[in-house]
Parts: sequence; C-alpha cells; structure tokens
Amino acid sequence: MTSVSFAGPGDEPIVLDVTTPAAQVRVPTTRRYLMCPPAYFTVEYAINPWMDPTQPISTSLAVEQWTALKETYERLGHRVETIEPQPGLPDMVFSANSGTVIDGQVLGSRFRAPQRAAEADHFRRWFLANGYRDVVMPERTNEAEGDFTWTGRYLLAGTGFRTDPLAHSEAQEALGVPVISLQLTDPRYYHLDVALFVLADDLIAYYPDAFSPGSRRVLRRLFPNAILATAEDAACLGLNAVSDGRHVILPVEATALADQVAQHGFEPVFVDISELRKSGGGPKCCTMELRD
Repeated sequence: MTSVSFAGPGDEPIVLDVTTPAAQVRVPTTRRYLMCPPAYFTVEYAINPWMDPTQPISTSLAVEQWTALKETYERLGHRVETIEPQPGLPDMVFSANSGTVIDGQVLGSRFRAPQRAAEADHFRRWFLANGYRDVVMPERTNEAEGDFTWTGRYLLAGTGFRTDPLAHSEAQEALGVPVISLQLTDPRYYHLDVALFVLADDLIAYYPDAFSPGSRRVLRRLFPNAILATAEDAACLGLNAVSDGRHVILPVEATALADQVAQHGFEPVFVDISELRKSGGGPKCCTMELRD
C-alpha cells in the first residue's frame, strides 16, 4: 500500500492510501465543456429533496466555487465555453441538463419542472449561434446529461423521476447511438448523473441502491468491474463527478470514492461544491460535454 497526496480545493494536501497495479496507466484526453456562471443562483423553490428555500444561500460563494471548478478544468488542459446566465433562471448553472452532444449532433432538453423550462431555449440558441446545425429539440421530457450518460459505446439513460422513458428511444433516433434504459428508485438520486459516472470507456462508478433490481443486473452485466460507491459518498453527490480518462473531479467529501478511483489508476482532483449542492448539483451538473 502506498500513500498518495492530492491537492484539495484550497491546495491543502489530501492523503489517500492506495494500491495501484503498475499496469494500470490512465491517459487523459482533452475535453470541451459548456458551463454557465451562477450569477443568479439561489434556491427559491424545491424540485428535488436537496432544495430547501428556507435555508440561507450565498450567490457569491456559489460563483467562487463554480469559478474554481472552471479553472480546474482549464488547468488540466480542457477548453471551457460559457453561456450567458439569465435572470429568473437560478438553476441555469447546471448546464448538463440542457443538451446532449455526441459526434457534433445535439439533442436539446425539455424540463419536467416549469421553473426550469425556459432554460432549454437559451441553450438551443447558443448551439445555433456556435455553429451547430444538427440540433433536435425533444418532444418528450428529457433532462439531457442529467439522465443521459455517454460511455463511448452506449448511452446509459435514466428514468424514474425526471426523464420520460419514451425519451430514450427519441434519443436513440436523434443521436444514432444504442441506448440502455436504467430505472432510478431513490428520490435523492433523481438524475442518473448523481448516481453514476463514467471514468473511462471500460469503467463506471455507481451507487447500487439508487437503481431498481433489474437495472442493477444490467449494470453488473455491462460493467462487471465497476466501482461501487458507498452510501456516504453518494450522499455528498460524490458520483456527480467528471473524468477525462485520468483526472477525476469530485467533491472534497468523497474520500472513500476517491480512494477506489486512485486504486484503479486515476488521479482524484477535489473541488468544493458545498453551496451548489444546496440545489442538488455538483461538478457534473455544472458541466455539459461538447463531443464534436
């Protein structure tokens, strides 16, 4: 066993004890992300169990945490595009919910909650203004990368709380990729991206108790070597993480998950998303990947 030190969000060292086989060499790939500054972030309604409008919110702290996340991506060599935030849309910071992009084709979103409905058209206009022509707006409720996770081979598609199951076939037609439907059962993990994330083409991490028994069997069949998160790591939104194939950006509280990630040859990179988590979001929620 080897002690490995990683930088935390304030550059303080976080030490994990890991055993990493020498053969496991993970190679990062440069990514392009779309993010939205949380200039109007607040919690003024409750559309998931994490949101409590009676609790104090610091918009300035949310901006600070979001900026640190953006700068982390840029420090790792990734390109970050931004979209202009809009007043009256406090959850627009969670850009992952507004589009799924694979091979330059875009499937937009249709939100279940009326409070977020207007976000979809702002992102549609951004795509068109930035050279995307294959933009399909869905007929069925579809909260984009909140419930659609691209593995490089399959589009894992969540349902149960937000995305209409009929949106899964709509995504297959629009994006031309095979879709695997997964049933979410715990309202705390209302989107797939708070219950599962992709580390590399051959590996995912997920919280089994967030899924139906049949979906757990599907995941075991597809990913027999998957990392299984603890209840504690799921509860801090540790699975709302972003991987570039080597670096894994995840909440600073998710130490057990980080330990497992490191054992598989990845490098955990910690960020503080405590303020953004008050709305039920984390690193991935703030990050739409533009796969051109």
